[in-house]
Amino acid sequence: MQSDPLSGLAHTIQLAVAPVFLFSGIGSILGVLTNRLARIIDRTRVLEAVPAGDARTEGWRAELRALRARARLINRAIGLCTYSALLVAAVVAAIFLGAVARIDLTVAVVVAFVAATLALIVGLVHFLGEVHLATAQMRDAPQPD
Repeated sequence: MQSDPLSGLAHTIQLAVAPVFLFSGIGSILGVLTNRLARIIDRTRVLEAVPAGDARTEGWRAELRALRARARLINRAIGLCTYSALLVAAVVAAIFLGAVARIDLTVAVVVAFVAATLALIVGLVHFLGEVHLATAQMRDAPQPD
């Protein structure tokens, strides 16, 4: 006995809900990452505007190097998390395409989902590295008298 097409679509929507929640979570992570990058860029612009003859220039050069390293890590994290989000979106599309076209895309869905998860993990590791750099930079900064 075959089920009606609407039941099949409802089941497909149920299958697609979990990746959509993951997609939403990645979007939130991307918001945090872009805000951190914006703060890094703002601070970099302030330090780059300091005249070269300023007595504090050497300390600021060290801070600029640290900010650039942090920006590289955040950029990588943003790229990897965006790639992860794109793969999750592809998983959702493949689930629907497979159900509607009645083709087996199981392998493609598995590969895309695993790749999305791995990209998210590596992106979060880069984010963790940036946080560690930021806290080390804060610890190493001269304390006001």
